[in-house]
Amino acid sequence: MTVRPPFDAELRDVLESLPMAPPPVVTRDMIPMLRQAPPLGGTIAGIIGHRPVTHRTVTIPGYRGDEIEVSVIQRTDHAGRGPGIYFLHAGGLMFGDRFLGLGQVIDWIEGFDAVCVTVEYRLAPEYPDPYPVEDSYAGLVWTSANAADLGIDPDRLVVLGSSAGGGVAAGTVLLARDRQGPAVKGQMLLYPMLDDRDQGVSVEQFDGVGVWTRGSNATSWTALLGERRGTSDVSIYAAPGRATDLSGLPPTFVACGSADLFRDEDIAYASGLWAAGGDAELHVWAGGYHTWDTIAPQAELTARLNEARTHWFVRVLQR
Repeated sequence: MTVRPPFDAELRDVLESLPMAPPPVVTRDMIPMLRQAPPLGGTIAGIIGHRPVTHRTVTIPGYRGDEIEVSVIQRTDHAGRGPGIYFLHAGGLMFGDRFLGLGQVIDWIEGFDAVCVTVEYRLAPEYPDPYPVEDSYAGLVWTSANAADLGIDPDRLVVLGSSAGGGVAAGTVLLARDRQGPAVKGQMLLYPMLDDRDQGVSVEQFDGVGVWTRGSNATSWTALLGERRGTSDVSIYAAPGRATDLSGLPPTFVACGSADLFRDEDIAYASGLWAAGGDAELHVWAGGYHTWDTIAPQAELTARLNEARTHWFVRVLQR
């Protein structure tokens, strides 16, 4: 039998109370159903609620000049230039929208007068690699070029992504480095999906166990890469865990749980940043499973993660 770290007791109880517990393994034929389901994180109107925050949608050029949408979210009384947050959503590269996971970002918009740009990058399998990361890079370029009009201080632009969006965020920042593109103040990668090669002890431990399992992960990477998955024909921008040179990257925050399929590849990415002389802060929360903060927003472990995220965000902006 496979030995694995246990779930945090509070998080385990929340997971077991879900209508579909345990969550099913995601297969390709489930993608249409997942896209048609109510938004996992709620609508943008529900996320904002009664806060003094507004949002607007802008159409911009994405990969190959095709039109994609971004939303600009800011305080209703925003003035001058505040911190910028460039946000990339979760959803296994196959589902979800640009508002998925914006909960704490709204707190920062309100508390720090930040401006968030969140991009509707196109999804696999209809739009395989390099569409997601190239759409996201195009959105970052647009955000930087229009910083003044958006009310963003271009010297305080942070890229943030969670799960699959964390991998896309890491790939986008690698592209910005290698193309001498927009300056990025920092990158926050929450339980990021980084490596298609299906390696590491944590992959074995959570094969069929937890929120995002080995089978779901295989579906996701195959949707993005097709027959290239696991071969040498995969770029570091699609799978940043393959990068061997992580020098020249901005300060990075990496967080995951000990009971997460992505634990080992996330730890390896932080280690690669340190090996290259980089500035990385790594948190591995005991008993945390994948996306536990969105599944159990009131849990103690979620509060600890949110506190650590906010402290890092403030420190990076103050440098």
